[in-house]
Amino acid sequence: METLHHWAGGAVLKSTSDRSGDVTDPATGAVTRRVAFASEDEVAAVIAAASAAFPLWRDTSLTRRTQILFRFRELLNARADELAAIITAEHGKVLADAAGEVARGQEVVEFACGMPHLLKGSATENASTGIDVSSIRQPLGVVGIISPFNFPAMVPMWFFPIAIAAGNTVVLKPSEKVPSAALWMAELWREAGLPDGVFNVLNGDKVAVDGLLTHPDVKSISFVGSTPIARYVYETGTAHGKRVQALGGAKNHAVVLPDADLDLAADQAINAGFGSAGERCMAISAVVAVGSCGDALVEKIAERARGLRTGDGRRGCDMGPLVTAAARDRVSGYVDAGEAAGASLVVDGRGVAPDADGEGFFVGPTLFDHVTPDMSIYTDEIFGPVLSVVRVDTYDEAVALINANPYGNGTAIFTNDGGAARRFQNEVEVGMIGVNVPVPVPMAYYSFGGWKNSLFGDTHAHGAEGVHFFTRGKVVTTRWIDPARRGEAGELDLGFPRNS
Repeated sequence: METLHHWAGGAVLKSTSDRSGDVTDPATGAVTRRVAFASEDEVAAVIAAASAAFPLWRDTSLTRRTQILFRFRELLNARADELAAIITAEHGKVLADAAGEVARGQEVVEFACGMPHLLKGSATENASTGIDVSSIRQPLGVVGIISPFNFPAMVPMWFFPIAIAAGNTVVLKPSEKVPSAALWMAELWREAGLPDGVFNVLNGDKVAVDGLLTHPDVKSISFVGSTPIARYVYETGTAHGKRVQALGGAKNHAVVLPDADLDLAADQAINAGFGSAGERCMAISAVVAVGSCGDALVEKIAERARGLRTGDGRRGCDMGPLVTAAARDRVSGYVDAGEAAGASLVVDGRGVAPDADGEGFFVGPTLFDHVTPDMSIYTDEIFGPVLSVVRVDTYDEAVALINANPYGNGTAIFTNDGGAARRFQNEVEVGMIGVNVPVPVPMAYYSFGGWKNSLFGDTHAHGAEGVHFFTRGKVVTTRWIDPARRGEAGELDLGFPRNS
């Protein structure tokens, strides 16, 4: 069986470690290949390749860097279907969803192609007599990216196009559950003409993660994953002097007001709750029905959920499997717990008959009604196709419910009242807000990130904040002596410099 290794210095770096993991096809349950888990020496070797490549790449012109990014963009556009198929084979999401993931990642590549404009500094002539001041931004060096299983292409692409365009070199540590997309993109970078060592892939487990978090040559860490691990990454990385952006978990709410278009709200609850089998940090997992709309809304959501086709993502199904057997069992356990706690199980996804071969990891769309905030299906991030409906009497109760939640990643409101929507976006304590939009993932030229326990660090992903994260500012103060006055004596003054 094929074993996937690392990528360093523009080529495959074969692992000599005796540790490895299975890579499965979630739709069939079959083990398709194995992935090597890096040893400490291999972690050091991959970082060393990135470190050796940095000086030359830092000094490569912005014109040359962006030409390579444009070539990468064109190659990815031509071969996006290949990458989508890899994602479906290892993650399980349906092909249309995988293609959408690639497209959203490509938006960040296109944003990074404008890096010459994004890195422009400023200059002030004669800030003080005969003295000019300017500002510049420079790359950090070697940057680490630790990405999750649910978006093996898009999440790394939130970070590495900007990092590379700004002059950094990258070590990407993908999830061991979905390693192939990262290695595929490494080969695409080589085809685009990226110098060896600028983009590297380190496969592995906690040994690889801890190596990136503690190695002195790694200057920053970008992470997306669960909140407990995000907190660990932030605390460990910053303790070792690194700049860290660690995006954590979520419990995203969609508030539906009585005046809303309930058909639209039901459609979008299905899309946002069950897309990618609920394995999204921006998934809507709690629908907050306000006032009198609850019964009609639940009926509409249930009707749509029952009509979804679950199965192999390569067969035109609506929803695919969960990523592993452990994920399937965990989600099924939450359904058991919700039922035991007294929530009304309207649609039960346990025991779904999927359109698939083999023993895949399936849970069908699941809908609970009359969920209360003390139930585990409400408090925990389930990361599966489980949608909970919470009923409240008023708008104020809905906002208080969201603001009391420890997460603050994304939220949405469904209403035809502009005043209510404007009040909501002002009052709700969440980083990304949708108005009649259930998954408000920003465009690449804005920045992605939540509040509270959904983000550790001060800087969000991509957009202007991403450019600032991967660069450091310098201010240069310059005096050039007028040739006509060379040789004239200066004036001694040991006091603090004053501008004049």
